[in-house]
Amino acid sequence: MVTESGAPGRVVAGRYRLQSQLGQGGMGTVWLATDAVLGRDVAVKEVLFPPYLAAQEYRLLFERTMREARATARFEHPQVTTVHDVVEQDGRPWIVMEHVPSKTLAQMVQENGPVPAHLVARIGVDLLGGLHAAHEAGIVHRDVKPDNVLIGKGWHAWLTDFGIATSSGDASLTGTGLLLGSPSYMAPERIRDEEPGPAVDLWSLGATLFTAVEGRPPFERGDPMATLFAVTTEPPPEMPAAGPLAPVLTGLLAKDPARRLTAEQARAGLERALAEPVGTAPRTQPRSAAADAESRERGNRVERLDPAEFSSMARDAAKRLAGTTVRKIARKAASSAATRLGGAPPPQPAPAPARHPRPPTRRARRFRRRWVVVPLVLVGVVLALLVGVGLVLFGLLGDMLGG
Repeated sequence: MVTESGAPGRVVAGRYRLQSQLGQGGMGTVWLATDAVLGRDVAVKEVLFPPYLAAQEYRLLFERTMREARATARFEHPQVTTVHDVVEQDGRPWIVMEHVPSKTLAQMVQENGPVPAHLVARIGVDLLGGLHAAHEAGIVHRDVKPDNVLIGKGWHAWLTDFGIATSSGDASLTGTGLLLGSPSYMAPERIRDEEPGPAVDLWSLGATLFTAVEGRPPFERGDPMATLFAVTTEPPPEMPAAGPLAPVLTGLLAKDPARRLTAEQARAGLERALAEPVGTAPRTQPRSAAADAESRERGNRVERLDPAEFSSMARDAAKRLAGTTVRKIARKAASSAATRLGGAPPPQPAPAPARHPRPPTRRARRFRRRWVVVPLVLVGVVLALLVGVGLVLFGLLGDMLGG
């Protein structure tokens, strides 16, 4: 397995001379390069597979990456970067793409802080156009995130990097126990290992736009498994900077794909947000550069995740929750039993004082009823039993005499 990486000045496939890095992510490095044959600038993605992969997983990723070029070449859209070529060198693929002078959305947020809501709405409309073209071609991106969104002049956006895309015409390339993706932007149904459909891209789009407008991923918890658990169980956090975007983001981040906004509904919501006058909604203060870089690295990296491990964690959490509930019920039962038996109940938090305390005379009347009525009832029951026993004995005596 070859691990040698590219370097400025290196020529790939005899024609693409690498100049400088444009970006780096969990699945590789993107270089600005010159096509010596056509004399134009291109973006070359050098795919770097994680070193922990087994040989079978390596082969799966190799084929999946080669499929990126085939999948993206099947459709064209102004807001999707065009794939020009794919070559193999050093035992891995290199993907040659259209070069768009731009920065990634992740870089924009890292350098400048949260993006104003009306600009995020414009970005969302552009990305929805690219996703619609991909879905019409039967392709699901599966890795929509800020690192895969390019921002150019006028805040127009391009969708790039179909490295783990799925196509309706290709066989499944998912290995057993191998779940690839960026936890902060992975839809709940992908975590549940369900068949990915267009709705997974819409969820990831919602998480991406949330990150842009609020300056942080919605479910990032600092650990991949904790983040996945938050994605599947917790509601979206508050969105103080989203303004008119909030209903769209909430609808896109619905856990159930059947309740999630469709592309048409999301587009309508984004266009309504664009029509809103630009206000002075409070913006989240940018964090330090180190904190932003750390959050971006955690949120955007591609992880090797085991669905079985996640399911085990969910079961353990459910057991802990159930144990807590049982303990609460046991404490209440013990307190109630102690009170009925006249003993001292377990210590409980002091109850809040009642707004309208009952008059003490009512408690006195209840006390008197308890110690007057109850004995009378007991005496009546005993008398009834004695009368019944007497009648039975009288009947037996009559039978004996008659005999």
